Amino acid sequence: MTRDARSDHAEPFDAVVLAGGTGRRLGGASKPEVRLAGRRLLDHVLDAVDGARRVVVVAPDDVAVPPGVVRTLEDPPLGGPVAGLAAGLAALTDGAAPWTAVLACDAPRAGTAVDRLRAAAAGAVPAGAPGAGGGDGACLVDAAGSAQWLTGVYRTASLRAAVAGPAGTRGRSVRSVLGDLDIVLVGAVGEESADVDTWADLDRLEGRPGPGRAGPPPA
Repeated sequence: MTRDARSDHAEPFDAVVLAGGTGRRLGGASKPEVRLAGRRLLDHVLDAVDGARRVVVVAPDDVAVPPGVVRTLEDPPLGGPVAGLAAGLAALTDGAAPWTAVLACDAPRAGTAVDRLRAAAAGAVPAGAPGAGGGDGACLVDAAGSAQWLTGVYRTASLRAAVAGPAGTRGRSVRSVLGDLDIVLVGAVGEESADVDTWADLDRLEGRPGPGRAGPPPA
């Protein structure tokens, strides 16, 4: 789908949302379909990229996406996040925007960081220019100082070059592929870096007291 880019940042962007995986720590539940505050995790993240020109969701066929959003999947499936990212970028080859937002469906509160990431990326200076720094984009960093590679806005050409490396994509860590990019780190605010890997994680985001449940909510 082609969407109007928000006017507060000069250059348009596309978005790749990773929504695959096995949900092993959720008892095999489909992670994008897990509900937070009554809405799917995937829908929370899609709201975050509402200003994107085009949105690609990397997910199996049984994960519903809104009309106009492109769905794709790495082949063979379950190749890991880097393989998923490569598949998402491949779906954006026709007239891709200069920037690509990369988000994961299990970080449902990351959306409030997208505008800050876009602003930081837009202010970065490409390598080789005076005052160069962060020319490949920007990504979120949590309170412990860990880069959240799957919450970022990157120069599309830089992303393509990174995933096209000779080592391939299947089974590789995101850090090993994107870690050499020249990026600006943007500090997370509140729960922006919180992810949902377990039901206890979901409980914490919903403000439920106690250690969190070990299984899915009752039907």
